[in-house]
Amino acid sequence: MRKIRGESMSIFSNLFHKKELDEVENVQRQENEITEKTKEYLVKFNEDDAVGWDAIDNELKKLYKEGKDRHYASIIKYSLGGEDPLDGISVFDNQRCEFHRHLISYGMSELYYNPESADSEFSRWGFEFTMRVTPYKKDKDAENQDGSITKNEPYWVMNLMNNLARYVYDSEKYFEAYHFIPTNSPIRIDSETKLCGLIFVPDTELNTIITPHGEVQFLQMVGITQNEINWLLEKPDTLRVKELANKMQVDNPLLITDLRRTKEYV
Repeated sequence: MRKIRGESMSIFSNLFHKKELDEVENVQRQENEITEKTKEYLVKFNEDDAVGWDAIDNELKKLYKEGKDRHYASIIKYSLGGEDPLDGISVFDNQRCEFHRHLISYGMSELYYNPESADSEFSRWGFEFTMRVTPYKKDKDAENQDGSITKNEPYWVMNLMNNLARYVYDSEKYFEAYHFIPTNSPIRIDSETKLCGLIFVPDTELNTIITPHGEVQFLQMVGITQNEINWLLEKPDTLRVKELANKMQVDNPLLITDLRRTKEYV
């Protein structure tokens, strides 16, 4: 018995030893892969490159070939003590379906040169905010660099995006597709809108991209009413949010937010 037990223990010992060796080899293999990715990154980019920013711009150029946007940049970066977590927000005029403004944030993903992010699955928080809105009469006009005037620029959306970004950075809780959030007040302060909450969906025209820092999804914010919030709260899961988004897309394919909306989808 002693001999048999000894042989059995030897077998198990060999098995465990082999498992440990396999784990070590896997770790070494992963380290080698990480090293190769980092090497490629260091060869391709330098400290002057806005690596993640350029990746977002390249995706936007596919949709907006003319590239005519109005960009609003933060004066002082958040990391340097600025008030706005987002480094910037671009606004495009979009004629598809109906005229609307398409806003895209810069700052929820890794924007600048950072070799340490070369092996990341997700670029920082893994998303950027977007929103599509129809012009609202109470929004102020904007004077452009060329002296032209843009009527009813949606500054309230920029404030909203920065508030949500501040929540993510402070709480370290991020948003994903088909999440929802009540805003506990109209999504645009000083308006008569019934919209007092948001759902998040994959942007209806921008695809998820793989950047040198990892994946970035464009999360579109869509305004919803209190009745729609109550309906979501009855069964608060992503499937129900997706169901609401599908209902809305029947007559609003791009999920454009209109502060004047009175129609209920539930």
